[in-house]
Amino acid sequence: MNDWHSWAAIAVFVGAYALIISEKIHRVAVALGGAGLMLAIRATDDESAFYSEHSGVDWNVIFLLMGMMMIVGVLKKTGMFEYLAIWSVKRARARPFRVMVMLVVITALASALLDNVTTVLLIAPVTLLVCERLALPAAPFLIAEVLASNIGGTATLVGDPPNIIIASRAGLTFNDFLVHLAPLVAVLVVVLLGLCRVMFRKSFRYDEERAAEVMALEEREAIHDPRLLVQGLIV
Repeated sequence: MNDWHSWAAIAVFVGAYALIISEKIHRVAVALGGAGLMLAIRATDDESAFYSEHSGVDWNVIFLLMGMMMIVGVLKKTGMFEYLAIWSVKRARARPFRVMVMLVVITALASALLDNVTTVLLIAPVTLLVCERLALPAAPFLIAEVLASNIGGTATLVGDPPNIIIASRAGLTFNDFLVHLAPLVAVLVVVLLGLCRVMFRKSFRYDEERAAEVMALEEREAIHDPRLLVQGLIV
C-alpha cells in the first residue's frame, strides 16, 4: 500500500465515524459506503477483504451474532424481558434505587449471555414504562443500564462483538473469558452501582401511591407464549 492509500484510508475511516456520530445517514449505509470506498481507492482488494484469514471478514463472528440475534428476536416475542422488569421492580418494593440495582444487575447478566446492544433495546422500553409509573426521570436508569450492558458484555466470549473477534483471532475459549474477566466485571458492577447512588441520588424520589400501582402489576401476564419461551431458553 502506498502512502497516499494510507492517508486516504484514514480519511475514509474518520469520515465514516463523523457521519455515524452525526446520525445524518444510517450507520449501515455509512459502513457499507466506507467499505466500498476502501475498495475503490484500492486501499484493499476483494480477496483481502472477503477471503483473507488475517484481514478478511470473520465469518465466525457474523454467524454467531446472527444466531444470537435470532434467539433474542424469538425471546422478545414471548415477553420475557417485560416479565423480568416487572419482577425486579416488585422484588425491589418499587424503591427507586433498589429498582435501579435490579435493572442494572439484570442488564449486566443478560448482556453477558446475549448481544448487549439488543439487550438494552429490549430493556429500555420497559424501563421507560416503570419510570413513568413511578414518576421518576428515566435518564439515570437508562444511562446506568447502558453502562451495565457494556460492563456485563465484557464477561463472556459472546457478550460483545469485539470479544468474539478477539476470541476468533487468538483462539480463546468461552471459559478463558469467563475465568479471567467475570470476577473483574462483578467488581465493576458494584462500583457502577456505587457511582449511580452518588451521581443520581436526587432522582430517587419515592411516591407511595405510585409504588402501590406498580406493585399491583402481575408479571405473569407479560408472558405471551410460555411454550415459545421454554423452547427459546433451551436453545
